[in-house]
Amino acid sequence: MSLFTKLANLPSEIKQYLIVTGNYWAFTLTDGALRMLVVLHFHGLGFSPIEIAMLFLFYEIFGVVTNLVGGWLGARVGLNRTMNIGLGLQVFALSMLLVPSEWLTVVWVMAAQALSGIAKDLNKMSAKSAIKTLVPAGAEGKLYQWVAILTGSKNALKGVGFFLGGALLTVFGFQAAILIMAVALLLVWIFSVLTLKSQLGKATAKPKFTEIFSKSSTINYLSAARLFLFAARDVWFVVALPVFLASQFGWDHWYVGGFLALWVIAYGGVQSFAPHFTGKKQGKVPDGKSACLWAAVLAIIPGVIALALTFDWHSHIMLIGGLLVFGGLFAVNSSMHSYLIVSYADKDGVSLDVGFYYMANAMGRLIGTLLSGWVFQQYGLEACLWISSVMIALAAIISTRLPQQSHS
Repeated sequence: MSLFTKLANLPSEIKQYLIVTGNYWAFTLTDGALRMLVVLHFHGLGFSPIEIAMLFLFYEIFGVVTNLVGGWLGARVGLNRTMNIGLGLQVFALSMLLVPSEWLTVVWVMAAQALSGIAKDLNKMSAKSAIKTLVPAGAEGKLYQWVAILTGSKNALKGVGFFLGGALLTVFGFQAAILIMAVALLLVWIFSVLTLKSQLGKATAKPKFTEIFSKSSTINYLSAARLFLFAARDVWFVVALPVFLASQFGWDHWYVGGFLALWVIAYGGVQSFAPHFTGKKQGKVPDGKSACLWAAVLAIIPGVIALALTFDWHSHIMLIGGLLVFGGLFAVNSSMHSYLIVSYADKDGVSLDVGFYYMANAMGRLIGTLLSGWVFQQYGLEACLWISSVMIALAAIISTRLPQQSHS
């Protein structure tokens, strides 16, 4: 039996899952590659680090708004449409960068990145929400595994995208690299429009715009925990860590970028296998107690690294080793959260709850990114690490309010 025959004979929900996952993978590759292309190209044009950072400001800000409004939109018009809108917007954002180089001002590129940010969060919200509609009710183990694979593979591919962006820029130059990605994603978009189920995730009753804010206390607590968890990561990972590695350890930009790309790939790999670390073989799926315990353990790591740096105790080994341990534990925490939101979400109009949750995720990233630059400049990496520990501890405390009974 050929591969195509096997694919044709798969159940409908598996086919839809594969299409959703393929869309997400294709988008993630271009998203990671685009970020690296923009950073390297505009660095070569003489843009300062602050100017380059500003290019991504709207990318993060629009993520907050998009998740909130996108969840409502997905429940009204269907997740297939929001996913395809996201793919189409990314093609348009890439096309904006094909203009003559003299048009590539900071404002123009910020606008393109804003559209890319909207596209990314529409795509992510749609992909995560769609899984809820494709897994049979009560199959929590399968739901956890599917969410973990989707989430982990996305982050691993984002790291691959960093390398892809650098390679395309080196081989083809900026505009040709952008054109290649735009054409490839356009083909993915056409395939998605033709094959993705038309009513995926559409609510039976169209929700009002005032319903974008979750009325579920469980969703609110999980969203708050997610906000602190991702702020805790980005408060030292986004700006402080790369600058520290370059300025204090003397690493060059390619070494820093390559190391962080590999870290993201490994982080995504751990996310994909998170169910195996949290009791899948025993038939267990995460609950509020799991989220609390794993966050409590994670909260220790940044504090240990901060102490090692403060007392100059094997600083290189403790920072790199601590970063690897932090990445592994954070990946499991993140994967559990991603499963819990899909599990807790109401199946009818699932994207409302998922969108609200990822709005909190985006807000956490934005807060962490802003604090990372300011705190590091004023007080150093150690202060960023202590803030990270406190934020993760808050996420653990908030998680005690989540349902403690497993869904298995």
